[in-house]
Amino acid sequence: MNGKGNILFCGVGGQGILLASEVTAYSLLAAGMEVRKSEVHGMAQRGGSVTAHLRYGGKVYSPLISPGEADIVVAFEMMEAVRYLPYMHSGSKVIVNTHKIYPPVVATGKMVYPENVLDELTSRDIHVRELNAFDIASGVGEVRAVNIVMVGVLSTYLPVDEQVYVDVMHERIPERFRDVNIRAFQEGRKTAAL
Repeated sequence: MNGKGNILFCGVGGQGILLASEVTAYSLLAAGMEVRKSEVHGMAQRGGSVTAHLRYGGKVYSPLISPGEADIVVAFEMMEAVRYLPYMHSGSKVIVNTHKIYPPVVATGKMVYPENVLDELTSRDIHVRELNAFDIASGVGEVRAVNIVMVGVLSTYLPVDEQVYVDVMHERIPERFRDVNIRAFQEGRKTAAL
């Protein structure tokens, strides 16, 4: 991508979406761009939808992304990616975690998780990069690092050097979690290169 864009992070509460958007925002700032960010927590503590809008470039006036204007969607859960299809345009890039998190109505048996959720994305004129970030995070020894795996993949689409992200993580992530998160970030970048 060039030096400006709109990134929509979406998922459910507890997935670390806010930290992922924060690391991304501070990395873009450190690279000399203007950044605006907004978060919607919703019913986050009950597995509800959480989003973060992030816009960056030379001059950015508003943090909110209008429908049809998301250049990149970072979907921490497949159904959330489909929920935010109206924000995508022809040519949008979607990074989607294929690990399913069942909403309460599915977990209680009142509804069924739809089959072929990814078909809703891949059948459109958008670039879909799917990965199981949960498995990758498990591989580095911390399942809670799914969010930073996703940031690792996202970083390959942005005009920011890898070291800038690492420096930001050194500043923003507590020391006891830092090394595993940096490994998760690096694994995300490797996955994007495959």
